[in-house]
Amino acid sequence: MANIRTQVGIVGAGPAGLMLAHLLHLQGIESVVLESHSREYVESRVRAGVLEQGTVDMLRESGVGARMEREGLQHEGVELRFGGKGHRIDFQHLVGKSITVYGQQEVVKDLIGARIGYGQPIFFEAEALHVSEFDAQPRIRYACQDAEHEVACDFIAGCDGFHGICRPAVPAERVRFYERQYPFAWLGILAHVPPASHELIYNYHERGFALLSMRTPEISRLYLQCEPDEQIQNWSDERIWQELRIRMATHEGFVLKDGPIFQKGITPMRSFVTEPMQFGKLFLLGDAAHIVPPTGAKGMNLAVADARVLTRGLVEYYKRRSAGDLARYTERCLKRVWLGQRFSWWMTSILHRFPHEDDFSHQIHLAELDYVTHSRAASTSLAENYVGLPFDTPGLF
Repeated sequence: MANIRTQVGIVGAGPAGLMLAHLLHLQGIESVVLESHSREYVESRVRAGVLEQGTVDMLRESGVGARMEREGLQHEGVELRFGGKGHRIDFQHLVGKSITVYGQQEVVKDLIGARIGYGQPIFFEAEALHVSEFDAQPRIRYACQDAEHEVACDFIAGCDGFHGICRPAVPAERVRFYERQYPFAWLGILAHVPPASHELIYNYHERGFALLSMRTPEISRLYLQCEPDEQIQNWSDERIWQELRIRMATHEGFVLKDGPIFQKGITPMRSFVTEPMQFGKLFLLGDAAHIVPPTGAKGMNLAVADARVLTRGLVEYYKRRSAGDLARYTERCLKRVWLGQRFSWWMTSILHRFPHEDDFSHQIHLAELDYVTHSRAASTSLAENYVGLPFDTPGLF
């Protein structure tokens, strides 16, 4: 077994793990990144695509935002559509900020490219098998190229997602979970067709929710609310486009052009929070610690915020020999996580049809959306949450 010694062992090369590694490198702190999949896989898997203003600023100011600046699509608002009519929420007018549409896989490519460019260790197809001794002398055992290896480190960052090995390594009596399963899912597609709108459209319809998004000026990303046990093979391309046109229709004759669908799948909807997010010298980040329904576009942004908070703590530890910020990691992260959960739950609740809803419930949905789009106070609340709430402490990007 070959051994590696580093300061921070990072399990997972998603946005949380890569951003953490990048920020630590800028502060002169060593880390090793282990990723169970190939580089090609992690750079091509399509996930979230909406970056909050704070995430955009962090990427830019930390030196990995050049391609995002060139290729990202800056949006100064979103449209809420219901009752056959669209209503724009103007972020710039209301809160002076915007969001950027730039796929998670693109952020991952930029961060991997930067890490390889400055010669810091990142191991692909290196499956983490076990984390141990995280109350004393942390170790990560992993398999790579048909052999087992070990990373000895000062701290472990568990960035290995909901199904990773870090969170399950914590004894059950030391952790509490909060969870909600939603009684619907999203059927999502990527299609070679220019988006029918230059900004996202969130649509409430009596047949269910629909979302028009995009990845590039030539590629549309669209979603339909469906049953949680829906089978993707039951949805032909023709049926998907037909249902989208029905739900997205307006009294003004909105036209949704179809095109070749090159990816489609079903995404279950759930909320999940782990408390605490730190166990001795093991810290959980991103989907390893929390999941939000995608309606509020918060998942990747919360993961990046976790990396920012942990970096601050590690900088204090290594440069000032103070563990105070590390001790407050859970407190600082969960404050933002629960605000993100609240917003995501609220967006999900007002825009989806729940099973067995009657006409009264339908009218309440419409009244809520009417209030949000016509009250400046309500529109401002949506805008400030969507573009991203400010960080609790200034500095470090």
